[in-house]
Amino acid sequence: PVELMFAAPRIVILTAGASRRLGQPKALVDLPGGAPVVRLTLAARTASAATGHPEDPLVVTGCHHAEIRAALAEALGDDFREALLVHNTGWEAGRTGGLALARGTARGRDLCILPVDHPRISAALLVELFAEWRRHDTPGRGWLAPGFTGAVDDGAGPRPGHPIVVGAELAAELPGLSPDQPLRDLRAAAQPLWMLPTADPAVLENLEIGRAPSPGYS
Repeated sequence: PVELMFAAPRIVILTAGASRRLGQPKALVDLPGGAPVVRLTLAARTASAATGHPEDPLVVTGCHHAEIRAALAEALGDDFREALLVHNTGWEAGRTGGLALARGTARGRDLCILPVDHPRISAALLVELFAEWRRHDTPGRGWLAPGFTGAVDDGAGPRPGHPIVVGAELAAELPGLSPDQPLRDLRAAAQPLWMLPTADPAVLENLEIGRAPSPGYS
């Protein structure tokens, strides 16, 4: 990918839930190319390196912290670092609480929020989002999502998907939300709010419901 040469948003991978409906940890499902948490961590590292400022993502763990840590340690080997992990011990209260913890680690940074439910998000898509974010001068209260332009069941489009990018000023309001409060409450205060058109169906795929299309983070 083309080097963008700027400090990209800090990528936050959300893996804290119990995955009760799926029946196994979403982060560790056996998929072609590896477990979702490993795939997304590697994609995040590649995208970050393309900006000229390589860094690890933050992986927010919770219910399955030990298993996710072990899987990343095995897959990454000598490249594994404990600083990857943000353990949300209060994960049952809601995943917005985990985001608030991650924001504390990445204080003052724009955030790119990537739920592990969307395992096929690629480094190339992340780089496109970062380039779009930069073209809009990295707005402090901005909110950017990919907008899927392909066909969906209801015929509507573009359909917002994941991951989303949130400006640092808006992200600073995360600690003021309750742990179970939906992010759409934060999105309501975003300015500007826009989408990057994409034909990549990975932005809508949702592992928890059989990788079927679903609307964006709610």
